[in-house]
Amino acid sequence: MSVVEQARRARDAAETLAVAPRTAKDAALHAMADALVARTPEILVANATDLAAGRAAGLTSAVLDRLALDAGRVGGIAEALRQMAALPDPVGEVVRGSTLPNGLELRQVRVPFGVVGIIYEARPNVTVDAAGICLKSGNAALLRGSSSAAQSNAALVAVLRDAMAGAGLPADAVQLLDATSRDSVKELMRARGLVDVLIPRGGASLIRTVVEESTVPVIETGVGNCHVYVDAAADVAKAVAIALNAKTQRLSTCNTTESLLVHADVADAFLPAVLAAFADAGVTVHGDARVAGHSPAVVAATEEDFATEYLSADISVAVVESLDAAVAHIRQYGTGHTEAIVTDSQSAAREFVARVDAAAVMVNASTRFTDGGEFGFGAEIGISTQKLHARGPMGLPELTSTKYVVTGDGHLR
Repeated sequence: MSVVEQARRARDAAETLAVAPRTAKDAALHAMADALVARTPEILVANATDLAAGRAAGLTSAVLDRLALDAGRVGGIAEALRQMAALPDPVGEVVRGSTLPNGLELRQVRVPFGVVGIIYEARPNVTVDAAGICLKSGNAALLRGSSSAAQSNAALVAVLRDAMAGAGLPADAVQLLDATSRDSVKELMRARGLVDVLIPRGGASLIRTVVEESTVPVIETGVGNCHVYVDAAADVAKAVAIALNAKTQRLSTCNTTESLLVHADVADAFLPAVLAAFADAGVTVHGDARVAGHSPAVVAATEEDFATEYLSADISVAVVESLDAAVAHIRQYGTGHTEAIVTDSQSAAREFVARVDAAAVMVNASTRFTDGGEFGFGAEIGISTQKLHARGPMGLPELTSTKYVVTGDGHLR
């Protein structure tokens, strides 16, 4: 089936979803969750095929970690759908309303986009998260995953479609595009008028390609070269714990810290402790000369290191002379995702928050908290680093647009 034909089927399904009551959508989400758990063995067989092919192809450990499923991860993905069912339905929410001086009643209400296309890399959990969040927000989903996860995604979508049909909603509300052909990506990016919005999730190259070549409107998600800045007024023990968690809690995510900045006034107290903690955790530190002076294990950092989203057990570390220097470094190398400051100074925290241009700014907290689930939004479709429509974790409201409903009583202009 061509992408155009799949998009047309998705539009038909979207018409049904747009008026589906919350009870029907929530019932389908629960059915999907139950089916994932019940059919876990076949999902894991498909995933094992992908993992074996990925190892043979030399995929990195970070990519294999994103690709891997086990019973626990499938259960967690299913639980995310159940949690989504418990969230408020954004469709029909009145954003604002008033009665105009002429008596007309004006309401701005949330409505689904219609058909949402998602292009993403080797993360099978995105398949389920995207299908679920699109369903709850009344949208049909066209999913184009990577070839490295083709078997896993096919198994997951088969389960989701069966469950959705069994719950009385159109199976074509969730469709998987051919991952073996690059033409499917090109066709999806050119399906303006059939696809309402396109969301890329993946590395910088994928996102840049979609943004530059798509004729379908794009909500841009971004890579995460995230920083933790340890201020002169930081509590050393707290700063070590935050830096370690931000780097090592999970290596392969976009909200993982990739660069650590340390104020010179606290460097002698902080660096020996954090370098020891990184060494114990198996993290390779790429540091400047002042950082290297604290440990022979430090690898000399290059310009490229400070611009790199490692997604591995590596981190770049630099000593800065001031908060101004930290902000300048972040402006030069940051990607607008998440930045953090560790400090006991309220004025330093306020200045950092005001001056740093990012979708999320943390004060005395790990960058790993930039996440739809952690923010209480339920599963997210991605983390937007752009500034139009949506910024930060994109939950259910961000998967809607609005329309104005104007009610009169024979009013004439």
